[in-house]
Amino acid sequence: MQQETRNTSTSSVQACQSCKQNFIIEPEDFDFYKKIDVPPPTFCPQCRLQRRLAFFNIFNLHKRPCDLCKKDFISMYRAGAPYIVYCSKCWWSDKWNVFDYGMDYDFSRTFFEQFNELWHRTPLLGISIDIPTMETSPYTNHAGHLKNSYLLFHADFVEDSAYGFYVFKGKTLFDCSNNIFCELSYDLMHAYKTSHSAGSSDLTESIKCFFMKDSENCQECFASANLRNKKHHIFNKPYSKEDYFNELKKYDLGSYKTYRETKKLAEKHWKNFPPCPVYEKFTVNSSGNRIYETKNCKECFEVSGAEDSKYLMMIYQPPIKDCYDISSWGNNLSSSYECCNVGEDAANLRFCNESGLGLMDAEYCKLSTGNHHFGCVSVKKGDYVIFNKKYPEKEYRELRGKIISHMNEMPYISQIANGKGQIVYKYGEFFPAEISPFAYNETIANNFFPLSKRETIAAGWRWHEPELHDYEITKYPKDLPDHIKDVDNGILKEVVACANCGRGFRIVKMELDFLRRMNLPLPRECPFCRVGEKFDEWVKESKLTKRSCGKCGAEFDSPHTEKDYPKILCKKCWMYEVI
Repeated sequence: MQQETRNTSTSSVQACQSCKQNFIIEPEDFDFYKKIDVPPPTFCPQCRLQRRLAFFNIFNLHKRPCDLCKKDFISMYRAGAPYIVYCSKCWWSDKWNVFDYGMDYDFSRTFFEQFNELWHRTPLLGISIDIPTMETSPYTNHAGHLKNSYLLFHADFVEDSAYGFYVFKGKTLFDCSNNIFCELSYDLMHAYKTSHSAGSSDLTESIKCFFMKDSENCQECFASANLRNKKHHIFNKPYSKEDYFNELKKYDLGSYKTYRETKKLAEKHWKNFPPCPVYEKFTVNSSGNRIYETKNCKECFEVSGAEDSKYLMMIYQPPIKDCYDISSWGNNLSSSYECCNVGEDAANLRFCNESGLGLMDAEYCKLSTGNHHFGCVSVKKGDYVIFNKKYPEKEYRELRGKIISHMNEMPYISQIANGKGQIVYKYGEFFPAEISPFAYNETIANNFFPLSKRETIAAGWRWHEPELHDYEITKYPKDLPDHIKDVDNGILKEVVACANCGRGFRIVKMELDFLRRMNLPLPRECPFCRVGEKFDEWVKESKLTKRSCGKCGAEFDSPHTEKDYPKILCKKCWMYEVI
């Protein structure tokens, strides 16, 4: 059973219900839990993250009919999944009334059992995109404000782009991930305000740069690392402008062979330079990786503009204040706890999934907007709602209190397979992973916390065998022209076998036009393998390891393992050497 932790004046050690390992709850954590009126967690931070991400399907898409208009569309939910699923246009429309699906709370059954029933009977948003995005960019997910884009995931305000994850405010980007304010670029990862560039990682405010690493404010540089405010460098060697362009003639990047060989040479060259030990800028009293303009934030990853928060991930749109255990979105979010994919002018959210847009004071909600919701699914408007039924304010508050007491008195219990025990869910815990609408291996939980099919089932969670699409392959990688100048429009009709996973994929017209314009070769891997490779690299660097500075001996946390970078410097020594 759950253990109550009451001593808030000092740190307290708690045993995690899930992994059984001890974790520490600090005094400031108790202050936060008290402030938002929730009990301390009984899962450790990593198990809490795993549980939230088990509800987050970003990359698995399926063609299925909308259960309202009956038209086929691209959805997160498989055809035949036991849910009512609407396309974006129908879900956001007034053609149906969510309150028709309301339920009375039954005090003879557990809360999560009833909530799971409501989840199955209420129409769900089939793909997490807005209506304008659905019109021009339907093959995307967890995205908004997109125009003429294809297979972008977790993206916002992007035009004429394809094949990327975590892309914001960009234009004409292909095979780029973790980019903000970039344009006309290819094969970038972690780039900011960069254009006309390719093959680079951690490139900031630069133009016409290729195969760069950890560099900033560079122009026309090639295959270099740790450059600042430089022009015309090749493998970190300075050249005159004329000599620079003469030397570049050796590298015809329109050739697939040349592009791959040059990138490998650059990556080998990068190893000669100590990497940036941790990626952060303008931070105060904060820890994690890829944190920017943050203050008093601990164990945060890919976060910008946050304050007084802890355990945040994938939140780049500030402000974010007084939040714990939030995975994805943000955009003016405050006083919220244990949520996944929530935000945009929202506050006081607890245990919610895919909710926000002005939502205030909500608990245990899926796809909610409005105010004062408890245990709701797809309630787009309306105040003081419990289980999709409206109540007068006084009655709402009384019933909410009774339900919380009931959740503690009659908790939901997860039986772990093979007789390994049970997990107790009282008020204060996020949804049990077994009620996720997605199989574990369909979610990004499996990227961060990989499990085999047997391990997944033993944990009491679902596993879904990947769907095999029987595409008739018409081209194999070895048969593709090496150089982009030798590719004719007939390639648009071919089904190419992925060199990695073997599945068939097509080259789309805007991709071919871009590659010709930039003199870049045809890909040999399918879009999902290309996006997945960068995503897996990002997952890897979202875990920190203890390192020692090779110069001063100081110890610090870094995403770079000793295997990848035997020699590394602390931030102070790295800054001194590079800048």
